[in-house]
Amino acid sequence: MKLNAKVEEVLNKQINAEFWSAYLYLSMSAYYQTLGLKGFANWMKVQYQEELSHANKIFDYINERGGKVTLEPIAEVDTDWDGILDTFTNTYEHECKVTEMINNCVDVAMEVKDHATVSMLQWFVNEQVEEEAAALEIVEQLKMIGESGSAIYMLDKEFIGRSFVDATKEA
Repeated sequence: MKLNAKVEEVLNKQINAEFWSAYLYLSMSAYYQTLGLKGFANWMKVQYQEELSHANKIFDYINERGGKVTLEPIAEVDTDWDGILDTFTNTYEHECKVTEMINNCVDVAMEVKDHATVSMLQWFVNEQVEEEAAALEIVEQLKMIGESGSAIYMLDKEFIGRSFVDATKEA
């Protein structure tokens, strides 16, 4: 069955949002590079890669269902923040917004009884639980340690080991 036009529209908007998210996290990675925090920069670079894979998962799905992918311009993102806690607070808030957008996609798919799309989107629903939890955990850690240089150094060393694994290929 060909993809419903309403579903196609909301999924195309989600592709744009995922690419925008990737761009945001790449900007945060650059910000951390300027601070000399290579581990934090790496953490955001991995987020960037994850968001690209999310956009591509939806891109491929639209094509598989006989729909038309419509790529829109990527809106400008911030390039400067008020420190480490600010970037991760923004990250958490952004992931909450993405969750709302994914939920909207599910709502539209359910409204038109597109069970295949609801099934595909369930992966994103579960992913967003993990995304929010990871960002919130770091926000809470940063609130706990404050501006402590040694604690920031330890987190930076921990984050340098994070690597990208394309979880969309497992789903």
